[in-house]
Amino acid sequence: MHKRTLLAPFATLALVSAVLTVTPSAYAADTLLSQGRPALASSTENGESPAIAAVDGRSDTRWGSQWADPQWLRVDLGATATITQVRLQWEAAYAKAYQIQTSPDGNSWTTVYSTSASTGGDQTLAVSGSGRYVRMYGTQRGTGYGYSLYEFQVYGTSSVTPPTDGPGYVTANPPVTGVVPSTKVPPAQNPPVTHREFQANCSVSRTNLNDDPIVLPNLPGASHSHTFLGNRTTNAATTLASLQAGTTSCITPGDRTGYWMPTLLNGDTPVQPDGPQVIYYKSGVIDYTSVRPFPPGLRYVVGSPSATIDEFRNNPGAVEGFECGDSTRNWDIPATCVAGSQLNVRLQAPSCWDGLHLDTPDHKSHMAYPIVGVCPASHPVAVPMIEFKMAWPVSGTMSGVHFASGRGYSFHYDVYNAWDPAVLAALTTHCINGGLQCNPRGFDQYKPDRGAALNENYELP
Repeated sequence: MHKRTLLAPFATLALVSAVLTVTPSAYAADTLLSQGRPALASSTENGESPAIAAVDGRSDTRWGSQWADPQWLRVDLGATATITQVRLQWEAAYAKAYQIQTSPDGNSWTTVYSTSASTGGDQTLAVSGSGRYVRMYGTQRGTGYGYSLYEFQVYGTSSVTPPTDGPGYVTANPPVTGVVPSTKVPPAQNPPVTHREFQANCSVSRTNLNDDPIVLPNLPGASHSHTFLGNRTTNAATTLASLQAGTTSCITPGDRTGYWMPTLLNGDTPVQPDGPQVIYYKSGVIDYTSVRPFPPGLRYVVGSPSATIDEFRNNPGAVEGFECGDSTRNWDIPATCVAGSQLNVRLQAPSCWDGLHLDTPDHKSHMAYPIVGVCPASHPVAVPMIEFKMAWPVSGTMSGVHFASGRGYSFHYDVYNAWDPAVLAALTTHCINGGLQCNPRGFDQYKPDRGAALNENYELP
């Protein structure tokens, strides 16, 4: 089997000018509804071809599937819409036979266009239908490769115009405006830059508390059970001020952030992570020099308690899923784990911020994932990418192991930033912008000559 030759994202971004939006012609009354919306695919070819790349408005990124039939790409428009036009910009690997389908719920589908004689290229289709979800369902490939789309654009009229202010919106003060997503590729260094990160090591601070100050503020006991790390005061009534006044279980005293996740249960018995857990702060973008510290009070939810296994597996921030012993990349909790091992999970957070809101009604819309290493124009501010790496001391038969929120793929976590701004800025500048692999002191043991951001007490010198 021949391997496809693709430009690596670093080379692509270096050679292609920064075209972050595409403005094709459309019917005068139509609106481009799909750009920047959540996308899901039946499969992806490799890490450089995620589903979301087909709805990012960029001509230098693409979605590519595995080399098999059938395959599909789905976009969630966020609300029921009347669909009048679909534009497909195929890469060389196109669909010879495919359908355009709409759905109200992502489960039942209605075909609004069908062909068995497509020749690829740039196709603009007049269609008539409605639905919240629209997908390209490919049944026969035009080449020996998979299906590959530079852009999948859906036009029409939506029943809802998303607000940008009102209940549930918390405005940043001051907002960060005028930022253009960076497409810069930092120059090579010697020794080379292999990591751009620092760790926050935080132990469990509160256990089995049915509170969620982001999703259910001021409603004590209204949530499923959570395990809290970091700030020791986090509860349903938490505010930025209360976090800043609290203490922390993190090694770094300046990290008073509230972190929480659903409690893991073995049958009815809660299982808590033992000892300091690793919360990485990384660069999620190629230009790691462009990453800025979180603003105080930024809060968001990563993942979803209602996610399906496909949504968890295809989450843009899914890294390893669940693992224990030699069993890796599981998208649900394994049926068994080697005795004496631990159950681990890793999941990455979005790292592009809209610059305008500290929170939004769904606790997600103000944040976005980078697309092939570049923040989308709608969320141009690169901030640290958090990656939870949690470990629970449970092994053997795992049939009774689940989260308070449900199956393994319901795993999610919440972040409510309350870092001391000067400490976070020092770690971000020294470790992320500096291209280092830092411990909680901001020290890279592989490059000791670069020094540390903090002193031996994990405080600013």
